[in-house]
Parts: sequence; C-alpha cells; structure tokens
Amino acid sequence: MRVLILLMLLALAGCDDMARQEKLKAQGSARVFANGAVNQAPPAFTVARGDLAREARLYRRPPMSRALLERGRERFDIFCSPCHGLLGNGEGVVVQRGFPKPPDLAAARLREAPDRHYIEVISHGYGQMYSYASRIPPADRWAIVAYVRALQRSQGVPLEQLSAAQRRRLEGRP
Repeated sequence: MRVLILLMLLALAGCDDMARQEKLKAQGSARVFANGAVNQAPPAFTVARGDLAREARLYRRPPMSRALLERGRERFDIFCSPCHGLLGNGEGVVVQRGFPKPPDLAAARLREAPDRHYIEVISHGYGQMYSYASRIPPADRWAIVAYVRALQRSQGVPLEQLSAAQRRRLEGRP
C-alpha cells in the first residue's frame, strides 16, 4: 500500500500548471521571428486544403482553344501516358512492366462520361489510380480533359466521315 501511495505522489509531482506554459498567442508579438509577429505567411507555393478559390476553378471550364489542347497534351504526356499510353488506350509503359491496365479512354462508357467525371478522377483518383490533386492544378486538369476528348474524337471515326485528303494521308499518299 505504501508503494502505491509513493507512486501516486511521484506521479502528481510530475504535473505542472499547464496554464503557465510558454506559448505564442495568435496576432501577438514574438521575438522568435524577424518581423516580430506570431502569424507568418505560408511558404511559397503552399496550397491550403479546402482553398475555396482554387476549388472554384474546378467548376469553371475554360473556353476551348488550341493553346488549351496543347497544354492538355503536354500534361497528359507527363502525368497520364505512363499508365494510359500516348493514345489513351491503356498501353502505357507501367502496364508493360506488370501494373494493372487502366481502361481505354476511347471506350464507349468513357466517351459518354461527362467532363466532370474526368475532373473528379484526376482530383480524387479512381480504382488503382491515386489522386493527382496535389500535382495537377485545376486549369491543367481542364486542359487534360480537353485533350482526352480530342483523343476520343480521333479514334474510331468511320472512314466515310473523313475527307478525301484525310483518307489519302492515312493511306500514306500525298
């Protein structure tokens, strides 16, 4: 019993008045920082979770332009082609090395999917794909979606819909 009381006294001796601890209060002053303020600006290129202005850009589709498609192709080649392949057919380099094959972006169900689906997949991931929200800014996500749509339109076009010049080019004739 004496040992238990002794242990309790030792435990209580370790307690301190938590109200008297050293701390910095928001909006106060601090000698620790060069500018003397407790609140400091975040480091450059920091993205806050739930940044409303950044998230709002995900809901405004930019107008279609050649520059948007070129940016989309560049970003697609960097972020998407390792798995999806340069044609979006799911034959990327990582698939050739044994990783699971992603879906062909020209598949009927993905052609019919709304643009919002692609934005959500890039932002939050899907299946084996992880989120690219921290790697791809909202404007680039829209550019990738525009390029995916261009890839989809370029595949599976019936021959009769092509002009004579386009058919000759496909056949390798001038």
